[in-house]
Amino acid sequence: MTEPLESIDGGKAWYYCTKPMVLGEAPIYRASDSTLHWVDCLSTPPELYILKVDPQTGDAIGEARVLPLEDSVTVAFFRKNRPGSYIAAYYQGVCFLDEATGRFEVVKEIIPTDQREELRFNDGGIDAKGRFWLAEIDKRAMAFGPNQLPANYGTPRGRLWRYDPDGSLHLMIPEGIVCGNGLAWSPDNKTMYFNDSVAMMVFAFDFDLESGNISNRRLLVDRRSSYGEPDGMVVDSEGNLWIAVFASYRIMVFSPEGKHLKDVVVTAKNPACTTWGGENHDIIFIASGKDRTANPEPNDEGGHMFKYHPRDTHGYPKYEFGG
Repeated sequence: MTEPLESIDGGKAWYYCTKPMVLGEAPIYRASDSTLHWVDCLSTPPELYILKVDPQTGDAIGEARVLPLEDSVTVAFFRKNRPGSYIAAYYQGVCFLDEATGRFEVVKEIIPTDQREELRFNDGGIDAKGRFWLAEIDKRAMAFGPNQLPANYGTPRGRLWRYDPDGSLHLMIPEGIVCGNGLAWSPDNKTMYFNDSVAMMVFAFDFDLESGNISNRRLLVDRRSSYGEPDGMVVDSEGNLWIAVFASYRIMVFSPEGKHLKDVVVTAKNPACTTWGGENHDIIFIASGKDRTANPEPNDEGGHMFKYHPRDTHGYPKYEFGG
């Protein structure tokens, strides 16, 4: 007999933005000054948020500072030994951002401007060697909707790239991605996880930390016959995956073998991305997006920030870019 799935009340929004975000993404926590950083990648203009939080409780201290950005930024990370600077994926490639001003510096354009209607960058990750991984969206494939790509479409065009601290660029997956999302690594750095949200699947790869190579791709979690789009994720100290599942009202927790362990249910239909924070990295902060469907629930709190404090596990700080 199958054990019932544990469902935990994750509560209401914890930080209400002055205006609801269109799509909150890319939360990262900095322990040195206990600040939480995230973006609204689809607002006009796109915006960067920086908020001081209590390192023990995660409670907000004051209001977030909000900076306009020159182009849509979907994921950002701190740069090692470069205070006040982020590396990020913008619509067409890799950029640096300045924390004080929001100034935007293109580092590597990968998608040509004449392909902006076909491809864009989305989520990414930094591995333990300080390399930046960034994944694309095939916009035309995504437009069909979750798990709705017709058989005659062919192979989706989205790709996965790795940008190294020495400035070299490496194509890691040359095609086949609809909406690249949620990169994370196991605590022993032997496995890399990668979500394709619109395809509704989570994949695992063997990962070689020294070379940065990936191999032995396999399907870990298959949501195609269920619901929800696996979005941003983090891994806990036991190696479990905490995945913000878009269009589901929940963070779903899976074992390293892909077993669905439990759900943390929140009051936003569209949780989008997660990060560990707090002085012990035992608080999960969650960015969310508005429900932009025709008939959203009137009490939906998408577009604001959530937090959940599990009592039985913790996570790790996200790595910083080495260049």
